[in-house]
Amino acid sequence: MLPLLRGLVLALVVASATACSGGSSGDRAAPSPVAGCDADARVVDDAVALADALREAAPGDSIALAPGVYAGGFRIAVSGTRRAPITLCGSRDAVLDGGPVDHGYTLHLEGVAHWRLQGFSVTGGQKGVMLDHSSRNVLSGLAVSDVGDEGVHLRAGSSDNLLEDSVVRGTGLREPAYGEGIYVGSAQSNWCELTDCRADRSDRNRLVGNTVARTTAEAIDVKEGTTGGVLRGNRLHSPVGDEVDSVVDLKGNAWVLSRNRIDADGLDAVQVHVVLPGWGEGNRVLGNIFSLVGGGYAVDAEGAAQGTGTVVACDQTILTPPSGKASNVPCS
Repeated sequence: MLPLLRGLVLALVVASATACSGGSSGDRAAPSPVAGCDADARVVDDAVALADALREAAPGDSIALAPGVYAGGFRIAVSGTRRAPITLCGSRDAVLDGGPVDHGYTLHLEGVAHWRLQGFSVTGGQKGVMLDHSSRNVLSGLAVSDVGDEGVHLRAGSSDNLLEDSVVRGTGLREPAYGEGIYVGSAQSNWCELTDCRADRSDRNRLVGNTVARTTAEAIDVKEGTTGGVLRGNRLHSPVGDEVDSVVDLKGNAWVLSRNRIDADGLDAVQVHVVLPGWGEGNRVLGNIFSLVGGGYAVDAEGAAQGTGTVVACDQTILTPPSGKASNVPCS
């Protein structure tokens, strides 16, 4: 190619690249994608933009939280689909802050499905993350802390959800007796308010690989009315204060507790209860590690629960014998 022609072609290429980039190097560049989020995610950086993005989201969309504090309570009320879920993602430095711990939900999913919540932090508010009538959602890698009551609550028929690899700590700042880390279902006394007086069938939820600490009530509370859930691979620390007598309270049916590490200081690690006839049945406790200080049971089937088919496998590991006791149900 002749030198003059080569120079002309090079000039055209440079001019074209400059036009496509939005002008000169002094112009503001497009925002970089947030780490861990899709490259084409809609990036938001304040509370108003986040509320707008949640309201306008459609199946297949991805919303990325830039690092910063997002003050207020946020509501999700539109669904994705199985093939096109909606994603809300960010780093731990993206913090949804619900403010005072005496009222409000910091993040509330209402009647939705197929959301993926990934990586960000939730703090403040009376309740941290609340799911009502919401199923087939994935909550992964969240950090939930310093809330008035429970950290994460799945209720009112919220089923087939996965909460994984998340950290929940610092619950019960408003009312210690309601400071559960993770709460599944609702007490029978609330069924008329939440589920037309029927059992709250928040079924088949999976709690996997989470860490729960500094709760003022149970680390995990599974209510009557729920069936077929899984607690696997969690690290559960003993609650603080005097409001509870176990780390895990289990009142549903056919739950499986496996490969968890549960530390109990002066408490039972797991209690199984029958609070209503037909509930507290067929639960299985398999291959867990228990650290028991102060003489509690690894698994205590309370009262009628001793006759409801609770299975305690013989492969539990007790780290602090002889002060701790395996179970009042023979292992099998």
